[in-house]
Amino acid sequence: MRIAAISDVHGNLPALEAVLADIRARGCDALLNLGDVASGPLWPAETVELLMTVPALTIRGNHERQLLDDPGRMRESDRVARDALSPGQLDWIAALPAQARFEGEVLLVHGSPRSDIDYLLERVEPDGPRPSLTAEVAPVLAGIDARLVLCGHTHVPRALRLDDGRLCVNPGSVGLPAFRGSHPYPHVMQSGTPAARYAMLHRDSGTWGAELIAVEYNHAAAVERARGRGFDAWADALRDGRLPLAPA
Repeated sequence: MRIAAISDVHGNLPALEAVLADIRARGCDALLNLGDVASGPLWPAETVELLMTVPALTIRGNHERQLLDDPGRMRESDRVARDALSPGQLDWIAALPAQARFEGEVLLVHGSPRSDIDYLLERVEPDGPRPSLTAEVAPVLAGIDARLVLCGHTHVPRALRLDDGRLCVNPGSVGLPAFRGSHPYPHVMQSGTPAARYAMLHRDSGTWGAELIAVEYNHAAAVERARGRGFDAWADALRDGRLPLAPA
């Protein structure tokens, strides 16, 4: 079995189109989408329109939850997306589950099984983020019988095999390769490249493996779109896949 996993598209239509084309060229048995599909200043409505036609098991991320919140409490990146989405598109988003199972043994979460804003495969310390240790991830997955756990939210591609053989994979972000976070310390999550990211998972003799894939696309168009709409931090992240810890 071969499964393609995507996450954190954030309305980046050209990145999504490039990733879907790469997936079609490689071939797979199923497409799994870990959420945060629309939020941001790029092409939210066009992205949701496309995803509504693609056969995929899709869950919601924290930004889907926030898009449906009180507009007065929204961040600007959520507000601009919500304003662009049609009632039917918002209904589609509202119907997405928070978590899902695929074939029984694959668990889909956005952040972690505990919360859609938790980092599963990263830890943030005072001097910055680092990869999680197996001893830190295992307690979070205690009692969960999935052989493959797919998570997103950090936008950083990562795969970690636990001592019991279970595999945890973050496919990285299709559409936004870097962002600034504030909890529990100010930090930057970044892939270091403008490429769109996804993962191809394969099961052989009962064991899951992962290939983390980078896809080049016309990121200059996304940079121009973000800059033209006044989202300079997004433009910088889309251009370089990196951000300074504090805005210039």
